[in-house]
Amino acid sequence: QVQLVESGGGLVQAGGSLRLSCAASGSIFRISDMGWYRQAPGKQRELVATITSSSTTNYADSVKGRFTISRDNAENTVYLQMSSLKPEDTAVYYCNLQLQPTTWRRSNSYWGQGTQVTVSS
Repeated sequence: QVQLVESGGGLVQAGGSLRLSCAASGSIFRISDMGWYRQAPGKQRELVATITSSSTTNYADSVKGRFTISRDNAENTVYLQMSSLKPEDTAVYYCNLQLQPTTWRRSNSYWGQGTQVTVSS
């Protein structure tokens, strides 16, 4: 079994910062891509940032220069440092991991439970 636990969301004023974490535990053989997505009320889930196993990163245009994704492979954890937050960043943030549980099972996509980020103006 694989569990993903997110933390770090909350309420912050515009211009503030938050750091999200997503830790995977359980049966883990290998994790390739890791990423963060968000979903605002009434909108579709959208990509925020991704990071490959070789630490190549990709960001949505709306967060470039403000958000930083990183990973700790020893801890099976992905982070999202969010700075200069804006009200339009308000959403539920979900982590996503491409994870292979064992050597004999294929890699699958795993999602965290989501953490609310609210930015007040």
